[in-house]
Amino acid sequence: MGSFEKFKMLDRMLKAVKYLLLIIGALFVFVPFLWMLSTSLKTGAESISIPPTLLPANAQWGNYVQAWGVAPWLLYFRNTLIIAVVGTTLLVLISILSAYAFTIFSFPGKKIIFMLYLATMMIPSELLIIQNYVTVTKLGWIDSFRGIIIPTLANGFYIFMLREYFMQVPSSLFRAAKVDGCGTWGYLWKVMVPMSKNAVSTIAILSFISYWNSFVWPLMVTNTDAHRVLSIGLMQFNYSVSSEVHLQMAGTTIVLLPMVIFYIIFRKKIVSGVAKGGIKG
Repeated sequence: MGSFEKFKMLDRMLKAVKYLLLIIGALFVFVPFLWMLSTSLKTGAESISIPPTLLPANAQWGNYVQAWGVAPWLLYFRNTLIIAVVGTTLLVLISILSAYAFTIFSFPGKKIIFMLYLATMMIPSELLIIQNYVTVTKLGWIDSFRGIIIPTLANGFYIFMLREYFMQVPSSLFRAAKVDGCGTWGYLWKVMVPMSKNAVSTIAILSFISYWNSFVWPLMVTNTDAHRVLSIGLMQFNYSVSSEVHLQMAGTTIVLLPMVIFYIIFRKKIVSGVAKGGIKG
């Protein structure tokens, strides 16, 4: 056997090992979700049987109806949607304006301020919770949408990511736009944002997912169902049906399903945006 055949055989073996590891990893990810779906359709006895049963004898779709009636899910969905949409819109707007300022304008302390933005990426968000909570309390924003959204609007990574995209736009376009009578504001929205729409859409999708899945901060600043989000609502629901595992799994499925669908729809956009951002950076 020649060296070329040995190389091809080694390459096939490496690919086989790679795919095997990917399959094992996929099983570790999907099996808990499949178990959750299966348990959500079992009877109460089946959900706690020893040894456990893989599939229900008869699918109990009524579990979802029963779980839906235990908690105010529509209110939780509404609150989560408001926070995700408003928070994402404001975060994207702030990121665009900040990145544009750091790209186009020259002002005293520009490099220092930008380095401070980058430094925030090294600080775990958990370290800021206490100070943010004190600030929100003093402002009277406890148990309000403002208290949940406003402290989370600045994101150093998103500003850095957009700035890297904006810096790839040739400066000659800015001069040409000025000659054509396009102002600085118009240049941002007519040239810079359209040319960086991949990054903007990626930031919007990732921030929407982050707001939708947020838990710790909303838990701290909400006291009633009026402003609670789905993640907290699920926790309250699990307390209500603590001894009924099948209903817990049904409630968890209700909460997870919208985000799973959202990710499936936009997964290519997320991957392409992050990949191109890494190449540009």
